[in-house]
Amino acid sequence: MRVLVISDIHSNWAALSAIQEEFDYCLCIGDLVDYGTDPLPCIEWVKQNVTACVRGNHDHAVAQRVEAKGTTGFRKLACFTRPLHWELLDRVRMKYLARLPISQQVTIEGTTFYLVHGTPRDPLDEYLGDNQAAWNARLQGINADFICVGHTHIPFHLDLGEKQVVNPGSVGQPRDGDPRCSYAIIEDGKVTLKRKEYDIPAAIRQMEEMGLTGESLEMASSVLLNGRLS
Repeated sequence: MRVLVISDIHSNWAALSAIQEEFDYCLCIGDLVDYGTDPLPCIEWVKQNVTACVRGNHDHAVAQRVEAKGTTGFRKLACFTRPLHWELLDRVRMKYLARLPISQQVTIEGTTFYLVHGTPRDPLDEYLGDNQAAWNARLQGINADFICVGHTHIPFHLDLGEKQVVNPGSVGQPRDGDPRCSYAIIEDGKVTLKRKEYDIPAAIRQMEEMGLTGESLEMASSVLLNGRLS
């Protein structure tokens, strides 16, 4: 059994389409949209290829038409790109995002996976890195072999004994200083965190074609090129 785990695509089709792994099942840990400018093929790929998917905070914000607010950092970037999503996404795709579950537990060939974008305590908004003690506390009452999370854009794998926590990092906007798209493979109980180069200039050109200019384009390009907001 070979399971592809992806998260935080953020409307970056150039990155998502670069992943050419063979898989039997695919799990998506949310944030299909926002920050990038190419949401349509990303949503369609997930609809066609993913076994189970949960809602991220940006999926929720786009689907519920929550106006982005902020003058610095990633909040400012969302102010530039979120309105574009409301122009591009039709009612069917907006409804798809709105109906994604906040958390989901699935059993695949006898292995149980618990999916949540943030943490069980705060499914959409809590950032929690590779802190073993904190995860042990968060996972009280969660009975699963693998807990798959996202949100931080930084990949990690924790073996907690009876449970393993897997954060595949971000497909479309890594933030650990490595600009390559990030994902995970779980095969026969073994977790492998993987990276893949993709055509970053093509992703930047697509943003230009969608109307990003000036500060918004500079900010978005910097994140993709550097793997962080510099």
